[in-house]
Amino acid sequence: MKKTVTVIVLAAMMAFVLTACGGKSKDITVDVTKLCEDLQSTVTSGELASVSSDLQASTYFFDLTKVEESAAALSSGASACEVAVVKCKDSSYASEVKGLFETRVKNQSDLFADYNAPEVAKLDNALIRTSGNYAVLCVTDDTKKAEEILKEAGF
Repeated sequence: MKKTVTVIVLAAMMAFVLTACGGKSKDITVDVTKLCEDLQSTVTSGELASVSSDLQASTYFFDLTKVEESAAALSSGASACEVAVVKCKDSSYASEVKGLFETRVKNQSDLFADYNAPEVAKLDNALIRTSGNYAVLCVTDDTKKAEEILKEAGF
């Protein structure tokens, strides 16, 4: 009887410990436009211009019917810096958008390697994060500051 009680108590303690270590909550709420603007502040190598959702869809190849809200800002092409924040209708599509962001970074890296190799380092340090229904891409001059902004937002 004592062993059974001990096993039950240990099992309950393990369940509690595993629940406590489960990681960050996936139920975040982010102001997409504000987060995009905050991340843009980490870019110092030129101006980024906000782009329409149609241009975002053609740049990143995401399906607008699966996106609830998005904001993005791109460089004129002289710099590899860019920021995109996407709120998807569900978390499974956020994972797909993450893959699309990874493809974008690889393609940009290949492109910049041919004519502006120093920008490739920024692409090598690109931040691609998901949390809940959100996906974020940030290619910036100040990765450390961008990481702090993302952490504060729940990523």
